[in-house]
Amino acid sequence: MKIITTNIGEKRDLIWKGKPVSTGIFKFPVAQPIFLDSQDVRGDEITDREHHGGTLQAIYGYSLKHYNFFKPMYPNLEWQMGMFGENLTIDDLDETKIHQGDVFSVGEAILEATVQRNPCYKLGIRFDDIRIVKQFWNTTMCGVYFKVLQTGFVKAGDVFEQLKSCPENPTIADLYIEKRLAKGLE
Repeated sequence: MKIITTNIGEKRDLIWKGKPVSTGIFKFPVAQPIFLDSQDVRGDEITDREHHGGTLQAIYGYSLKHYNFFKPMYPNLEWQMGMFGENLTIDDLDETKIHQGDVFSVGEAILEATVQRNPCYKLGIRFDDIRIVKQFWNTTMCGVYFKVLQTGFVKAGDVFEQLKSCPENPTIADLYIEKRLAKGLE
């Protein structure tokens, strides 16, 4: 696997359905390397620290291949990497094959797969269509949150290499399906 783009965003204050909202979901590719720190990506805005960032959700990775699934649903959207709020767009990140606890080396950093990303209404804001949240829930294309075991710089083109596999643990897709069932979304 390899990094296609690294993405960061700034805080945006906007009105959504008549209410003020602050969000950092508008992430865009950057040309310079980004620093993966222990709690987040340095310079990337996280407005909701209860659900994003922190030790277990420091870095969010999403697969480029998943874009092809969603693009036909939104043909008039101006597509670009970072659309799903990910810090790392990875060529082929497969949640059905990555287990909780798997460890990866990328650039100067070492990352551990921790949990799935559960979508919220802010994904609807990014797509300007709340339907994306349900469509996202109805897949296993949730992306992967990572814990940073070793901080460091990462850039587009870096190889995303697996160092350790934990097949005894649930996959990220399994965790996502479990969460979806717990929320009664089946």
